[in-house]
Amino acid sequence: MQFHKVKELMIDRLSNELSDKLHYHGVHHTLDVLKVCTERAVDLALTEVEKTLLCTAAVFHDCGFLNALQEHEKEGVAIASKILPDFGYTPDDIERIAGMIMATKIPQSPTSQLEKIICDADLDYLGRDDFYAIGGTLFQELNVLGIVKDEESWDELQVKFLTGHEYHTAFGIREREPQKQIYLEELIEKWSK
Repeated sequence: MQFHKVKELMIDRLSNELSDKLHYHGVHHTLDVLKVCTERAVDLALTEVEKTLLCTAAVFHDCGFLNALQEHEKEGVAIASKILPDFGYTPDDIERIAGMIMATKIPQSPTSQLEKIICDADLDYLGRDDFYAIGGTLFQELNVLGIVKDEESWDELQVKFLTGHEYHTAFGIREREPQKQIYLEELIEKWSK
């Protein structure tokens, strides 16, 4: 598997071809998810094959936005399935990567360890210090796309989302969940005013 060549190709495509309306789902988000996946792979001492599959899925997990706003996970699987065989990925590798990509669809539905890792990496920011900054980019994106009309509806959406969200890995539960709960309480307090 030629991960570094795949990564270079996809980061270049995401950098140059994604809509400028995607303030949140830009290449910066993909790089953030890749960074978190890489860190978790090291922490958990994953095999090289597992690490490569996980990081490949991270690079492709939102690439479906290149072609579609709806069902972008399915579109991402289609893109990955077309590109990856040329870089030494087997049908089994691609199936595992597709499973990871599809697991990130909201509401998340991970079943394997690698799926749980990528799901938590995709929403890692919910329990980090940059929650409000990154959330602001998602508000911009959803506002531009006509999904939320104002800050009040955005806050309501965030409260609903954070209430229903759960981390799937021990790291996420231990290191991200407590701070996420603080943000949720802050938003509930703000929203209730």
